[in-house]
Amino acid sequence: MLLILLKSSACLAVFMLFYKLCLEKTSAHTFKRFYLIAVILISISIPFIVFTEYIETKPANLTNITEFKTGTTDVLENKLVINYTSIILWSIYILGVIIFSFRFFKNLYQIFQKIKANPKYKNQNYINVLLHDLIHPHTFFNYIFLNKNNYEHNLIPKEVLLHEQVHAKQKHAIDILFIEVLQIAFWFNPLLYFIKKDIKLNHEFLADQAVINKGINTKQYQYLLLAFSSNAADIPLANAINYSLIKKRFTVMKTKTSKTVIWFRSLVLLPLLAILIYSFSNKNYIEYDYSLNETITQEKATKKQVEEYNALAKKYNAQPQNKRVIKLKDVNRLEYLYSLMSEEQKVNSQPFPDCPPPPAPPIVKKGDASNIPPPPKPPYAKKCDVSEVPNPPLPPAPKPPLDHVIDMAKKGAIFYYNGKKVSSDEAIELLKKNKNLNISSKTIDDVSVVKIQTEPIRL
Repeated sequence: MLLILLKSSACLAVFMLFYKLCLEKTSAHTFKRFYLIAVILISISIPFIVFTEYIETKPANLTNITEFKTGTTDVLENKLVINYTSIILWSIYILGVIIFSFRFFKNLYQIFQKIKANPKYKNQNYINVLLHDLIHPHTFFNYIFLNKNNYEHNLIPKEVLLHEQVHAKQKHAIDILFIEVLQIAFWFNPLLYFIKKDIKLNHEFLADQAVINKGINTKQYQYLLLAFSSNAADIPLANAINYSLIKKRFTVMKTKTSKTVIWFRSLVLLPLLAILIYSFSNKNYIEYDYSLNETITQEKATKKQVEEYNALAKKYNAQPQNKRVIKLKDVNRLEYLYSLMSEEQKVNSQPFPDCPPPPAPPIVKKGDASNIPPPPKPPYAKKCDVSEVPNPPLPPAPKPPLDHVIDMAKKGAIFYYNGKKVSSDEAIELLKKNKNLNISSKTIDDVSVVKIQTEPIRL
């Protein structure tokens, strides 16, 4: 779990760095909105991507094969070890989830209470909630919270109302709720705090862009923002004008990024995404003995086998039939490859070469003993007493399975349990818990592979 969190955080950090360097100051605000949400989901997903690679075993390179049955040997007694570190960390995590859940639902409850307890006026598709508190305009879905006295005396400029209506129309509250819920589960990840700030700032970019596109004078609008943001507070779960980000907003208002630049920078994301998937995804290696299974599971010959057959068949078909001599091993190989091929492959391949019959044995005339070779002499055998023959040495007793696995772990072996790759620690724990597991170890290209499985192991 810790490794998954670290991989996810690393991916998110790379995406955020790309956003800061290449996207934040561009005018592609709609693209940036979906980018910031998408990279969070992609960063969480990448560590769960698994690429499976099949490793073909080569029996000729096997140096040793050892098989144990743990049911027939004694295994060390299990010792119950309590991991207090894990208990403490999980307790802290659950406490953080409780605190952040309480904070989230408290803010949500306060917003609904404001809506319920104060007068509301519907303005087209928006609902203005009039509060007696001296507040600055802010939005939550279609609800726009305004000061009652300022609203009734027309002291709120139409540009500010339009700004808040854009927040409501584009449903910016959905993005904020998404990141707030995510923070409950990943409250310990500081990157979420920074990306939430970027999401809220981009919402302001979108609203500013919509107001300016309505024909509002840019300088006049900037003066209004300064006036309404000088004492604005950050309101959770709502979009509000924030003075600390005004300078950056003024800079972006003047920026006009060409579509060519936006497309070029967006295309850079493709190789970046490929590198992150390759670097932080999981790789599962499955050992597969091709030579043992190809005759059972193979429905047709592989491309390599067809090429081998065609090369052999062409070699012998090129020889005159009356002078053709085919080696026995080549005949056997041709017959084996031909049996693997499908009907379509047989039609499109070289014809099977005709094999001439073996030469007839020489005819020996009756009574002519000169042509009959004498039988070979039996090897000389020295008579000896049975008592003089030494007894063969007894084979050494096999190591206990657990000791064998520990030795293999020290040598850096790769462990599989029922076809799935496991760590050396997990393999040792499996042996401690189950005495009926079967183990086999192989050395393939100087890499030791240890199989642990519940079913009998077939050599």
